[in-house]
Amino acid sequence: MPSKTRRPFKFQEFAAHNGEARCVAIGRKSFKVLATGGDDRKVNIWALGKPNAIMSLSGHTSTVECVTFDTQEEVVCGGAASGTIKLWDLDQAKPIRTLLGHRSDCLAVAFHPYGAFFASGSLDTQLKVWDIRRKSCIQTYKGHQGAITAVKFSPDGKWIVSGGEDGAVKLWDLTAGRILHEYAHEDAVNALAFHPSELVLASASADRTVSVVDLE
Repeated sequence: MPSKTRRPFKFQEFAAHNGEARCVAIGRKSFKVLATGGDDRKVNIWALGKPNAIMSLSGHTSTVECVTFDTQEEVVCGGAASGTIKLWDLDQAKPIRTLLGHRSDCLAVAFHPYGAFFASGSLDTQLKVWDIRRKSCIQTYKGHQGAITAVKFSPDGKWIVSGGEDGAVKLWDLTAGRILHEYAHEDAVNALAFHPSELVLASASADRTVSVVDLE
């Protein structure tokens, strides 16, 4: 007998924002919370399976382009079209940091897997690493010739990788502040992903290719 094919199942659908929903992230601790950002300049927090937002976080004055949770799901970070980055404490539902440094749209944010740090990539071509406790940028990496569209930390927290509209994928050593490895697609890099426990990196590009690189 032919095997039954499982039909696609729509778990949940809801109106997330008053305007375009621009970005989404799932918490990596419980996998039960969702953050969204949109044209209405808000970051909304949702419980998976529930139709209404747990909280709506305001403070940005322009479109929210990217969002991410910290590893403990205690803080959410949102980057905006103005270049401003805001962090909110989720227990208190209030902003705790406003960070300025990018000259244009903040397009990507990612938290360090262990430390109180996060990274941001921008239309201004700069990759920045921020210290949450010191409330400041502690490192700026330059080298892309176009907007940085994706950033990720390696699972061991020692490296950070950036991908850009110039097609370049650059792997940086956080301690030394230098490039360890780089390669290029023929068109813009749209997404990056690390294997959760191995030093394997994947990049997806507008050139219709996906590259998988063993970094060991």
